[in-house]
Amino acid sequence: MSTVQPGLYSRKKYVEETPMPADVPHVDEVGVTSAPLKSAAFFIGAYCKEYNEDFMLCKNENRDPGHCLKEGRKVTRCTIDLINKMREHCLPQWDEHWNCLEKRNQEYYQCRPAERKLNACMFEKLGLTKTIPGTPAGQKPIHEVENPIYKPVQK
Repeated sequence: MSTVQPGLYSRKKYVEETPMPADVPHVDEVGVTSAPLKSAAFFIGAYCKEYNEDFMLCKNENRDPGHCLKEGRKVTRCTIDLINKMREHCLPQWDEHWNCLEKRNQEYYQCRPAERKLNACMFEKLGLTKTIPGTPAGQKPIHEVENPIYKPVQK
């Protein structure tokens, strides 16, 4: 005989009731889930580099979460700007890539064909290239290898 117990967690959306400080300007949420963000991550890194660096320098100055809210808001605004540009110029390629990531456990290596299309569009329309930090000099980045050897896929 089994017994059903009521759930422990509320299914209502959580809304933070603590107001932001008045000196921190409002910014909207980015409005995308993890797969679209992962698909755009390297482009966000390139497009928002100055804002990201300012934010990280601020975080190194002071570990207080409230200390860097303004810098964090600038990063968010920059990300929203790039996401809007990606939607405007490369929506079909971006959709194809992030949907592939969504269906394949967010593994880049399983979505290289769609990624190549997105990379080409981003370069052509926005002048952005995917650069993986730490790639050894003189070695072709993994996302540009034509016939890579994939690791086995679990079944």
